[in-house]
Amino acid sequence: MMTADAQLPIQPKLIVVMGVSGSGKSTIAAKLAERLPAIYLDGDDYHPLENIAKMSRGEPLTDEDRWPWLSQVALAMASKTRTIDSTNVTVVVACSALKLCYRQHLVATAGQEIVFIYLIGDEATIAQRMATRTGHFMPTSLLRSQLAIVEPPTEQENSVSVSIEKSTEEIVSDIVNKLTMKYLASS
Repeated sequence: MMTADAQLPIQPKLIVVMGVSGSGKSTIAAKLAERLPAIYLDGDDYHPLENIAKMSRGEPLTDEDRWPWLSQVALAMASKTRTIDSTNVTVVVACSALKLCYRQHLVATAGQEIVFIYLIGDEATIAQRMATRTGHFMPTSLLRSQLAIVEPPTEQENSVSVSIEKSTEEIVSDIVNKLTMKYLASS
């Protein structure tokens, strides 16, 4: 078990915690950033007001709505790695990154390798979480639209998958352990 401030064998610069709305991206990404330690960014903070208004009305975003947002997320995370005078700065971002083309866009725009952490859960669990959270613009009615377009990362992508059926601390430990095994196996 790694300590609260332990580093991975190879500390990636960019980590994106991805999944559908309600899967726990923001919570898990923030806790992971705390544990590594790393800088935490929430992708939702980069949505233009038009996107937030559209989702608040229960309308799913289109690819055209997402491209500028994804570009802003990628540029924000890449800029954080360049603004700190250190070779070990890691940025952990909560961002849905639902499709392969979105993940490819994030990597191309950031100009750096990204490790994707895919949070997996069943629809009922995620819907329950969405129904009980407060102050978020994404209604539960949009969950199905996200589940319909999600493309889980493939073996060729730089990613690990983690179940959300555990406590926050257990999920973060699973991520750290899977990343440790991934980097030990590749070295």
